[in-house]
Amino acid sequence: MDTIKGIQKAVDYIEGHLTESVDYDSIASQAYMSSYNFQRLFAILCDYTVGEYIRNRRLALAGSELLATDEKVIDIALKFGYDSPESFTRAFTRFHGKSPSTARSGKAHLKVFPKCLLMRY
Repeated sequence: MDTIKGIQKAVDYIEGHLTESVDYDSIASQAYMSSYNFQRLFAILCDYTVGEYIRNRRLALAGSELLATDEKVIDIALKFGYDSPESFTRAFTRFHGKSPSTARSGKAHLKVFPKCLLMRY
């Protein structure tokens, strides 16, 4: 399998499982490589570590959900893997520069973190 296609397949796997707990071995197996080699190549090609990529994608999607739904902040926090509203609020504020309640008011612009696309289909 072409290495770039393998990494893209792993990115697609990550995107399909952002609301679930995933381990690096499962992700790397999508690219048919060891976790070590996958993490190194991913960081080189996408400019983020796998952990940073997952965290940033989750926070960007959480921001979109805050704006688009009336779901409680705690429910969104749990959906995207945060154990408490406090940890979610800290991470959200660090990423977006605004608290979830400020974002929900609709007066704030939130960061966008697009999917890593290595190849066009």
